[in-house]
Amino acid sequence: MKESKGRIKGDRTGTAIPSSKASSVSSLPLILDIDDFKGDFSFDALFGNLVNDLLPSFKEEDVDSLEGGQDILSNGHLRGSSETTKSAKGASTPLFPEVDGLLSLFKDSCRELVDLRQQIDAKLDNLKKEVSIQDSKHCKTLSELEKGVDGLFDSFARLDSRISSVGQTAAKIGDHLQSADSQRETASQTIELIRYLMEFNSSPGDLMELSSLFIDDSRVAEAASIAQKLRAFAEEDIGGHGIAVPSVMGNANASRGLEVAVSNLQDYCNELENRLLARFDAASQRRELSTMGECAKILSQFNRGTSAMQHYVASRPMFIDVEGMNSDTRLVLGDQGLQAGPSNVARGLSALYKEITETVRKEAATIMAVFPSPNDVMSILVQRVLEQRVTAVLDKLLVKPSLLNIPPVDEGGLLQYLRILAVAYEKTQELAKELRSVGCGDLDIEGLTESLFLVHKDEYPEHEQASLRQLYQAKMDELRAEVQQQPDTAGTISRSKAGSLLPSHQQISVTVVTEFVRWNEEAISRCTLFSSQPTTLAACVKSVFNCLLDQVSQYITDGLERARESLNEAAALRERFMIGASVSRRVAAAAASAAEAAAAAGESSFRSFMVAVQRCSSSVAIVQQYFTNSISRLLLPVDGAHAASCEEMSTAMSTAEAAAFKGLQQCIDTVVAEVERLLSAEQRATDYRSPDDGNAPDHRPTNACTRVVAYLSRVLDAAFTALESQNKQAFLTELGNRLHKGLLNHWQKFTFSASGGLRLKRDITEYGEFVRSFNAPAVDEKFELLGIMANVFIVAPESLPTLFEGTPSIRKDALRFIQLREDYKTAKIASRLNTLMAES
Repeated sequence: MKESKGRIKGDRTGTAIPSSKASSVSSLPLILDIDDFKGDFSFDALFGNLVNDLLPSFKEEDVDSLEGGQDILSNGHLRGSSETTKSAKGASTPLFPEVDGLLSLFKDSCRELVDLRQQIDAKLDNLKKEVSIQDSKHCKTLSELEKGVDGLFDSFARLDSRISSVGQTAAKIGDHLQSADSQRETASQTIELIRYLMEFNSSPGDLMELSSLFIDDSRVAEAASIAQKLRAFAEEDIGGHGIAVPSVMGNANASRGLEVAVSNLQDYCNELENRLLARFDAASQRRELSTMGECAKILSQFNRGTSAMQHYVASRPMFIDVEGMNSDTRLVLGDQGLQAGPSNVARGLSALYKEITETVRKEAATIMAVFPSPNDVMSILVQRVLEQRVTAVLDKLLVKPSLLNIPPVDEGGLLQYLRILAVAYEKTQELAKELRSVGCGDLDIEGLTESLFLVHKDEYPEHEQASLRQLYQAKMDELRAEVQQQPDTAGTISRSKAGSLLPSHQQISVTVVTEFVRWNEEAISRCTLFSSQPTTLAACVKSVFNCLLDQVSQYITDGLERARESLNEAAALRERFMIGASVSRRVAAAAASAAEAAAAAGESSFRSFMVAVQRCSSSVAIVQQYFTNSISRLLLPVDGAHAASCEEMSTAMSTAEAAAFKGLQQCIDTVVAEVERLLSAEQRATDYRSPDDGNAPDHRPTNACTRVVAYLSRVLDAAFTALESQNKQAFLTELGNRLHKGLLNHWQKFTFSASGGLRLKRDITEYGEFVRSFNAPAVDEKFELLGIMANVFIVAPESLPTLFEGTPSIRKDALRFIQLREDYKTAKIASRLNTLMAES
């Protein structure tokens, strides 16, 4: 193609080629090489190489025409002015003479391309045929190779099987060889052992003709090992024949055989063990840990080293120093002995147990460095510490008292023993934890510690309850002693004033009840300490809490009964100094003075009982709060225990509730009796029958009403403070009803004028305003009806029949009141009443 390009380029002169020349050019062959299409093929580059030799003149003409301002059309013709067009029409020369050359060139190129394609297709067909032939050959080769590989695999499998068989045979041979070697070694050792055994079996007690192995101190370990093997062999032989091993040398009943050897071996082992122990002791005194370790290792072959371990532990100074053990007791108890307080005992035990722990820790370091089985030695050491040193201290510290002969409170009583027991138990448990951290092998140190206190824990609940009863009795004796001192301080007081001292009897104290709870709380803490099982703890807590219920119930019931006794004494004084109907004025004055004293005693007793009720309520609330906060959660693990305790608490407090109810009834009797006394003493007949002196009627309450209201206000202030909720409501309602009834009976003794009726209505209003503070609707209604009923003294006689039309419920009482009118007879009201009574 390059050559053709050169020819084409050489024939071009820069001018238009004639058509004859163009045809000749087109007949020239175009040379297109397949290499032109390889690599990065570009059609534009191929096309340019073909036409570049023919187009340069065309490009120059294009440039000239562009410079002349002419436009070139897409078909190659020029479009200019009209004159140019006309001149072009007249010209016969073509504008693009290279077209024919290019057409010829393109046709030749197409022919060359077709030829090249045919050549390539032929080559491709040849290649396909060759590939198919080669593929067939390849498949045949692969098939042959697969057959060969399968044969190789079979050969390898046979070879592997053969190798495995040979290996197994070799392993069996090796096992046989190893077994044979082991048997040979065993036989060799057996021969040697038999030789040594014959030496020990020569004559009883003769250890002089032994081999140097059993005499040389440098070969003690080997001698010990062989001696143990000989003993095992000889004892096994004797045991197989059913012959007992003689325990001492020279047993006449020994049968023929190895009995002499066993006896001599036993003697030799004992002598060797004693010799090693002596060497161990000597090394221990010199603190030669390496020598001690060697001896301990050899001694471990004798009964697993138990004798060496026990010998080492027993030889420790902490176990052989008697004076040191006595100092333990002095350290714990001090100079006070068994009278030492729990705090002193706690400090003493802490110091002693700290010293024991440090000693054990130092011994543990030596044991770890010396003994091959240090855990076993630590187990023996710790057990010896607890069973000897700790037990010795606890035996002197905890002297279990007898429940039949309880020590007195001034010597500490049972509480002293229980507190020291709790301190000792807690501190010993802490010691056990410390020793566990130091190391105690497989020893059950917790169980061993518990066993130290079993004798005390077995009867602990009974001692705890007996202690609470003892504390309660001592407290009651103390309170009675305080009361017995009171008459001495009042010995110079006159008899009239003695009545006011009646309520000075022993009063309920919330502080005392709080002290009961504090005792019980302390006892519960000990129950929690000593009881590890929830069920056991719940049973113990329940019994201890029942003691508190009994104490509080008995204490507050006794206190309420004493307050009731004051009310009874005041009532007796009232009855004693009641004024008779026919007495002289001097006697009446003396009786009135005594009645005033009795009234003062009654008021004081009333206040005292209200204080007792208030403190009783506070005490019960304290117990209930204590039960909720501290007791109930401990009873939950046992089904029904919580409900049973609640029931027992309710039962225990019911006795106090009954005493309180009786006392409140007596308080009402006391108040009503004093109201009746005041009304009887202060109410005048003229209060409701004002003289007709022309003066304006008095609208103030009567003096009797004023005194009664003042008394009620003063005395009931204590009731308002002491009583709560339903108790207060019931008490005031009952008192209001009794007061209403008493006033009705009192007014039945008087005659009322119209102005007296107004004053009575004023008294009723005063009473009604006071009882409104009771917050008792039923009582308020009764006093309102009393105010309405008082109108019978105010209205005219002719208005009486219509007065109670709206309130028929009071008609019966109103009829009785109407008869008290001053004009009942003069106004002939009786005839009017007959009509009213007939209607009723």
